[in-house]
This record gives sequence, C-alpha cells and structure tokens, in this order.
Amino acid sequence: MTRAITWRHARALAACCALFSAGLTATTASADTTVHLMHVEQNPNYSANWRKIADAYEASHPGVKIDLQFLENEAFKAKLPTLLQSNDAPDLFYSWTGGVLKAQFKAGAVQDLTEKMQADGGAWANQYIPAAVKGVTIDGKMLCAPLKMSVIGFFYNKPLFAKAGVKAEDIKTWDDFLGAVKKLKDAGITPIAGGGGDKWPLHFYWSYLALREGGEAAFTEAKAGEGDGFTAKPFVDAFQKLKELGELEPFQPGYLGTRWQDTLALFGDGRAAMLLSFDDSANRQKAAAADGKGIAREDLGVFAFPSVDGGAGDPSSTFGGVNCWAVSRNASPEAIDFVKYFTGPEAELAMAEAGQLIPAAKGADKGLKDPIVQTFSDELNHSKFHQLFLDQDLGPSVGRVVNDVTVEVVSGNMEPDEAAQQIQDAFELDQ
Repeated sequence: MTRAITWRHARALAACCALFSAGLTATTASADTTVHLMHVEQNPNYSANWRKIADAYEASHPGVKIDLQFLENEAFKAKLPTLLQSNDAPDLFYSWTGGVLKAQFKAGAVQDLTEKMQADGGAWANQYIPAAVKGVTIDGKMLCAPLKMSVIGFFYNKPLFAKAGVKAEDIKTWDDFLGAVKKLKDAGITPIAGGGGDKWPLHFYWSYLALREGGEAAFTEAKAGEGDGFTAKPFVDAFQKLKELGELEPFQPGYLGTRWQDTLALFGDGRAAMLLSFDDSANRQKAAAADGKGIAREDLGVFAFPSVDGGAGDPSSTFGGVNCWAVSRNASPEAIDFVKYFTGPEAELAMAEAGQLIPAAKGADKGLKDPIVQTFSDELNHSKFHQLFLDQDLGPSVGRVVNDVTVEVVSGNMEPDEAAQQIQDAFELDQ
C-alpha cells in the first residue's frame, strides 16, 4: 500500500514538475520581445552595418531581439500595404514621409509620435537637426523618427567624360547639360543610365527641372491648390525640357524596362557616363556592378543638378528626401525604445562613418569620411529649400501619376501640357 501511494505521489509530483517547468518556459518566452523592422536595402555592406548596431542594442537589452528584414524597393512597396492592414505589420518600417505616410496615418496604420518626441522638453525630437524634424512633421504631427537626409545629384564617370571631351565643372545650366549629352553621344558613349522600369528614377528629372523653373513658391502654391496648380507655367516648362532631353535619346537601349538595381549595375559597369541618383550611390554602384568593384573612387565624380536660364528657382535648392522609421499601430514599447537608439547620434555616427547616409541626428555628420557623401551633405547645408520626392510628397495616388506621365513625356508619348494637366486632375481628385 505504501509503495502504491509512493508511486502515485511520484507520478503526480512528476506531472506537477512538468507543468511548473512548462510554465517557466512560457513565462521566459513571453518575456522576450522581438522587434520586427522592414527596410528597402540591397547593399550587403549596409545591411551588415545595421545588423552590427542592432546586435549592440540587443547586448545591452536582454530579452529584446531585433529582426531586420530587407527587401528590394518595389517588393517592399508591394508588400507593405497588405502587411499594414494585418496583424503581421512590422513594428518599424522605412518611410519616405510625405503624402504616403500621411495616408498611412489616416488609415490608422501608424502612430503619431508627437507626444513621445516632445516629452521631457522635447528630448527625443531635439536629437535631430531642424530640417529632419520639419520633414517628418505632417499637419503638425510628427509621424516618424528621422533616419537620414537624402539629396539627388549627378554621378559621372571621369574617364568617359575625358574621352568625350566633357568637363563636369562646365555644366552649370540645363543647356550645358544637353550639350554634354550630345558630346557623349558623338563619342559613341551612352550619356545616362536610365531606370524607366521602375518609373520613379525618371521623375527626378522633371521634379528638379520644376524646382529650377518655379522654385519653392511654385510648389507651395500648387500644393495649396492655388493659382493654376500643377498646370502653371513652371511645371509645363519643366516637362518641355524633359521632352527635349528625351528627343536626344540619352539613355541606353531598352531603358524603359530597366529596373533600378540594373540601372546601378549599368553605370557601375562603365556602360553609361552619368547617373542621376541618391547621395550614397558611390557605394551602391559598386555593390551592383558585375565585378563587385564598380567605378573606382578616383574615377567617380559628382555635380549638382544644373540651373535653368530664366528660371525663378534658387540654384541652391535641393531635391531629395527625409527618410525615416514609421512606427506601426501595434508596435511594442521596446520597438519605440529601439528606434530612439537606432536614430540617435551614436548609431547614426556609425552609419555616417560607413558612408551609407547623411545623418538626421545632430552631430553625427562628423562621422562622414567619404568626400562624395560630404559633398552632398555640404550641398544640403547650403540649400535654402529642400523639396521632398514628389512621388511621396504628393501622396500615393498623385505620386503614381507623376511617375507615369514623366515616363510618357521623356519617351515622346505625351505632350507637356497634357502631363501637367493629368497631375493636376489627380491632385484635385485626391483632395
């Protein structure tokens, strides 16, 4: 009898121990938090640097894991809207701010960070430069945490320029630029690597031309729904100049189907003389090139987008973005703590030292070592107005039209006034 009782007790005790052990495991597992982050990134060196920063955070925050997911640009844009409507939304995701982020906020997909950023006398907000804070503030609300400043400019292959007798320092006006295109073609060199397959890379041309034609005033008036809006003369004239560029056939054959990563590769392989691109593209063309080396730094140059004769825009004005991390509606407190760290001076200093961005955090620009990135940073610092990417600034619906009509005009399939009218129609419909 005693032996039977002992056996039954032992079995019960074992069961209790198993339950207790399972409970401990469940408690431990629930104590661990995973922060999911999604970004557009194709450069393995940049991804590795971000992983290193995330690892440092994990080491000082036991129980918090950082999951970094990197997607190609178009795959990211296609996947994100569906994720944001589900319970599988990433805690943090890369954003170009502007109208797209505004639409995501109105749909209830992202958090308003204003109260958190302004707490404790604005301790969080004050870690960024003013232009970055302005760029993420929409209708008085701070909708994401600034990551980097982005400037678009021309990269060029010095040996190809020399072969064609083109001097970058002589390209001051749009007419100078067209002259350089003609010289390159005469020398049997493809002047520009064009990425028409994704459309948005070509909108850089029209956007910059419109900025040079009309300046800040034209954009402010059009976005306010005043005057002739986007059918105003500066915007039509910008399309006319874009049409003239297209008529010179400056891009590689088949450019309308070339995706962005292939465009970078084309330039990095030395098969085109120029590329209108992001400030960090010296590294991007290297990573995309067939040999993994790309154009050597001593053979790579940059110059600012040229001015327009008679244009009202300030030639110092820049075009680009303020990129940031948006926080999804169900993000954990740990995710918010991480994004403060990830966009703070220490982390952004490491990113700047790697040459992967122009930092949004105050003082982090002292880490910039790459003279090319420093050139773009200096250009941004001297800019009196920084216009955000129009396909983001004007919202997803209008942005798609901007990209579509830009491709239609440069390829000769649409007239300038019609393109401007289509943007204005889309803008009015979106209000």
